[in-house]
Amino acid sequence: MPRRAAARRLKLVSNALVGRHFEALPDAAVARDLLRVANSRAPAGVPILPRARPLWLFGAGPLGKEARRYFESVGQPVAGVIDSDADACADDPDWADLPVRGPEAVPELQRAKALLAIAVIDRPYVPLEAELNRQGWSQCVPLYDVTEAFRDQHPLSNGWFASPLSEVELAAADEILAGFADDASRAHYLRFAAWRLARQEWDFEGASVEPDARFFIPEITSVLKGDERFLDAGAYHGEVTARLLQATNASVSTVWAIEPDVANRSVLQAYVSSLDVTLQARIQVLDAVLGARTEAVRFQEGLGHASQIAPTGKILRACAPLDALSLDPTFVKLHLEGAELAALNGARETLRRRRPIVAAAVYHDAAGLLGTPQWFMRHLPDYTILMRTHDWCGMGAIVYALPKERVAT
Repeated sequence: MPRRAAARRLKLVSNALVGRHFEALPDAAVARDLLRVANSRAPAGVPILPRARPLWLFGAGPLGKEARRYFESVGQPVAGVIDSDADACADDPDWADLPVRGPEAVPELQRAKALLAIAVIDRPYVPLEAELNRQGWSQCVPLYDVTEAFRDQHPLSNGWFASPLSEVELAAADEILAGFADDASRAHYLRFAAWRLARQEWDFEGASVEPDARFFIPEITSVLKGDERFLDAGAYHGEVTARLLQATNASVSTVWAIEPDVANRSVLQAYVSSLDVTLQARIQVLDAVLGARTEAVRFQEGLGHASQIAPTGKILRACAPLDALSLDPTFVKLHLEGAELAALNGARETLRRRRPIVAAAVYHDAAGLLGTPQWFMRHLPDYTILMRTHDWCGMGAIVYALPKERVAT
């Protein structure tokens, strides 16, 4: 595609992003109507390749650093990074060989020519893009719309665009919307769906985005007990386990921290080893790949958060269903980079017999829009089903299931 045509296409994608604020939470009927509004715009864009444009990153924080490592792994040069607090980042060794500038410190011509990938998801995207446009960065896109163009090289899958839902799929979504326990869940679902279908940023009064509450929303923390048996599937470096220990004053009975990536597991084990010896004895670090059945799968490791089952994986791993591990959790957290639905299918007997709290990420693939929340509602009877989004740009969406006998009154 000629550069001028590609730029026009990019501008259309970027300028199509709009923000809508709703002053009330939607009931099931209103939510159904709003979903059809979002669906009418799908698909709202395409993955964005930098092509000849110099690629700059906005955001020098942890996500920006992960983005830089990601682009290095796929052979995409990064020209520099901009940050509103550039001076504080200038001596950061992670940016030692790249320019770190304030948004308006980059020459105007460079701003006009650059593709700016916004590596920030803890604040609304649309006003941030508008401010950067005002400063002369005319070609802004969400980071994950760019990474989506490199899926043949790297399995990171956070930037997917949802296809228009058929009438049958809309009926399934209606069932999901009706099945949520509160209107806040319907609002969070619509926020998630509007971004994935329409690349629109919707916000609802009374359904705020709370990054720090991921996996530990008040409905969960209010019912946690001192003898919880916690299954941390996709434990990474142990951050969620650490938060559980904090929330329960370190009085949990057992933690099974499952992490199949060698490098991640090493850091996780070091964290566990740093704890008091009596607490260490209650935490087991397990090397396992969870799925729907016992089978060999391709696994791509060495990707930090993004290590996962993937066709691009260089090693074969034995995948096992949770039911085969003979565990008895009271709280199950699943963050498996898109394998959550498969893991749920492999955990049916454990969930049926033990009736734990379940929290599962649903933002890594399109199953999160229909398949995974529908699974919760069809396979977990007498559960309260909630949904919350804990980041912007369609990220951080979690479905929560609480057995009704544990729901706080």
